[in-house]
Amino acid sequence: MDILLSAQAPKRRGRPPKDGSAHADTRERLLRAGVAILTEKGFAAVGLDEILSSVSIPKGSFYHYFGSKDEFGLALIDAYAAYFAAKLDRWFTDAARSPLQRLSDFVDDAKSGMARHGFRRGCLVGNLGQEMGVLPEVFRVRLHCVLLDWQARTAACLNAARDAGEIAPDEDCGMLATVFWIGWEGAVLRAKLERSPDALDIFARGFFAALRPRRLSASLMPGAPDVRRCPD
Repeated sequence: MDILLSAQAPKRRGRPPKDGSAHADTRERLLRAGVAILTEKGFAAVGLDEILSSVSIPKGSFYHYFGSKDEFGLALIDAYAAYFAAKLDRWFTDAARSPLQRLSDFVDDAKSGMARHGFRRGCLVGNLGQEMGVLPEVFRVRLHCVLLDWQARTAACLNAARDAGEIAPDEDCGMLATVFWIGWEGAVLRAKLERSPDALDIFARGFFAALRPRRLSASLMPGAPDVRRCPD
């Protein structure tokens, strides 16, 4: 099977694009297709054929857009990071909402996004992080930097919450942001495993309940879902 981590790419081949705009458009289509597929499946298990066929691009043309399969993987990380940073900024800088409500709104939006795809898709960064045993070291560095960026954006939102008196003045917002992303990535994995929002709700409820002072409205803390036994 032609997997993304097979041998290094040969020299670029196939018919080159006619102009720069067409080249950029095709490259963007490949990135969108790769992100969609790799939020659902593992990087090492996905063949180039699956990605290329999803956007009707001949296999021989791939190397006009990416020098190697590893280069494609890194470009996917960058594309997903840019998309997600814009999403975080959209929610975390909404001046019409209180800071903690902004974080809650992000949680609700992410939960809705997973539900739209039947909880089959998760986080590309989280998915790749679980595959580090078979990925190049440069992937680890890039993924870690993405997580640190998300934490910094979340810490800024929590700092605003602290300034607004929503959480105690002595809270370490950087540490809270780290705790949030460690827990959130685990909750996303569990939601994908169970095909259910329960893990997302449980984590969000626990995170918001742990903040001080505990004067949070009930709307910030989803009701505890039923805890079910593993089906036989």
